[in-house]
Amino acid sequence: MNIPPPQTITVALGQRSYPVWIGAGLLGDHARWRAALRGRHALVISNTTVAPLYLERVAQGLHGLRWSSFLLDDGEAHKSFANVGRALEALAALGATRDACVIALGGGVVGDLAGFSAACWMRGIDFIQIPTTLLAMVDSSVGGKTGVNLPAGKNLAGAFHQPRAVVADIDTLATLPEREYRAGLAEVIKGAAIGDEPFFAWLERNAAALAARDPAAVPEAIARKVRYKAGVVARDETEQGERALLNLGHTFGHALETAGRYTALLHGEGVAIGMRLAARLSERLGMSGPADTERLQRLLENLGLPVAIPPGMDAAELLALMRLDKKNSAGELRLILWRGIGRAEIVGGVSETDVLAVLQGP
Repeated sequence: MNIPPPQTITVALGQRSYPVWIGAGLLGDHARWRAALRGRHALVISNTTVAPLYLERVAQGLHGLRWSSFLLDDGEAHKSFANVGRALEALAALGATRDACVIALGGGVVGDLAGFSAACWMRGIDFIQIPTTLLAMVDSSVGGKTGVNLPAGKNLAGAFHQPRAVVADIDTLATLPEREYRAGLAEVIKGAAIGDEPFFAWLERNAAALAARDPAAVPEAIARKVRYKAGVVARDETEQGERALLNLGHTFGHALETAGRYTALLHGEGVAIGMRLAARLSERLGMSGPADTERLQRLLENLGLPVAIPPGMDAAELLALMRLDKKNSAGELRLILWRGIGRAEIVGGVSETDVLAVLQGP
């Protein structure tokens, strides 16, 4: 089996630049990631699904430090202020000082909550992302967005807090359930759909290999998506402009996740449906043609992703949830739409009538 060597992609933020390592065997490569820890204390935040599989491997790299772990129950519903409070209490019990490090071992929920906790402790300490899901490897672990959910909506509380390093060990994908793996592919598709039509064409050609978790195709897809996102983050760290494009499908998707009480849909599934809805809205507004929508839908379906709103979700409720999206301005809907594959743009003042029509459509 031809497994490529690890790749290093740098998120270039001046003195706060950091590496994203992508490859096999990285959890056990302690010399590589241990160097990113600067102090004597470390708190590993994980969940009850991931910790039994990988915590011991991480612990072997923490020899000589004072460290402890804090475990969440698995699932989006546990990305809450209550658990941030518990994480901060764990840091207090550890005696963590300002040179301590939080290590996020898990998927997007763990990474978001761990990063937010690190941003809060003593007004900001180091953290390292060790993503164990495809979705976290290609999206949430890179770029410094951290946060928690509120009953009113997803990620409404948060902070920009960049990690010291990202350790994406593709060996952890072997234990990832099929549904979660496919949900991660939605974020890979999203990056290509936003601004990289050649990458989109590559995904179309390699869909079967990606679906089968081919050991050469998967790290290549991860690296191409991370490289694209790293460039956007370097140019617009705090989402004042271009970085908002990375939210293609998210305004629809977050509303779907919230309406489903964070249990009906995985994040990547919400993004997949949201991208199709954004494409249909773009088509309705005369920005793109049906061929682009069909091409997107075909790729999503070929990779086993949903494209339709789940039965029982109310269009009016979804629209109300979309009004709470962080990208909105002055009471107007502000969405990420496109003029075809690879040509996304920010569109303000979108008519709620048009959005509702798309939500009510097939």
